[in-house]
Amino acid sequence: MSDRLKALLSSAPRYPQRIVCMTEETTETLYRIGAGDLVVGVSGFTVRPPEARKKPRVSSFLDANFERILELKPDLVLGFSDLQADIGRELCKRGVPVVLFNQRSIAEILQTVRVVGAMVGRAEAAEKLADELEANLVRHAEAAERLPRRPRIFFEEWHEPLISGIRWCSELVEWVGGEDVCRESRQHQGAKGRIFEPAEVARRNPEGVIASWCGRKAKREKIISRPGWERVTAVVEDQLYEVKSPVILQPGPAALSDGVEQLARIVAAIARGEKLPSPRPGDLRAVPLPTDSA
Repeated sequence: MSDRLKALLSSAPRYPQRIVCMTEETTETLYRIGAGDLVVGVSGFTVRPPEARKKPRVSSFLDANFERILELKPDLVLGFSDLQADIGRELCKRGVPVVLFNQRSIAEILQTVRVVGAMVGRAEAAEKLADELEANLVRHAEAAERLPRRPRIFFEEWHEPLISGIRWCSELVEWVGGEDVCRESRQHQGAKGRIFEPAEVARRNPEGVIASWCGRKAKREKIISRPGWERVTAVVEDQLYEVKSPVILQPGPAALSDGVEQLARIVAAIARGEKLPSPRPGDLRAVPLPTDSA
């Protein structure tokens, strides 16, 4: 082979070497498979892993700093959701390779982990991570079979308008032993298909409410003050919980590890007629974390 042809083959690395992640789950996946050094830019909402926060922040969920991204000279940009389609289109027009994932289910999350690993030449490490996450889910499913009953649960992703949990959240609630009272809404790709009138959720009478308001602290008073909710079993028995959005609303490793762990403990407490504590007076109940003072 001539030197000229060899030069053509070596004009780009075999796998991407400079990656911008516009959402957190791909960042976490890359770090967990030993490829964190490839990440050169992250979303401003990134919290996992903590060391990734030291990387340049180049985007929110719906906006991106295109000039900053171009300065980083990425050979791959990773994003999530049709809501980032306009960002992806603009980057493509500027000559940047972009891959937008659109995973919504547990199975699709595991698939995405494997695909991300394969894209950077770490297929074996990604397969191992996906297998570990799947084994963790199986462990929780087996524990759920030993619960005395399956309590009715409402998972709320937003409060005004009232939006039920995206598909993987709904699936995880059932995976750990609950019955999602708005299960039928998981079929909808977008949030508009998961909007419910508070009165309709009250009619379904959940025994537990799990709130995870995207990027915002969930407020107990907002939940209990809804018309007709004073008769909802979850309110009467004070089975109102919060799971922080970074551990459950990111369709990646966090949701299938820390997220499912918290859901499992909440659902198990409700099923057994127990109550987990509130971190502070007036807060929603939550799974105690090592940093909690309560």
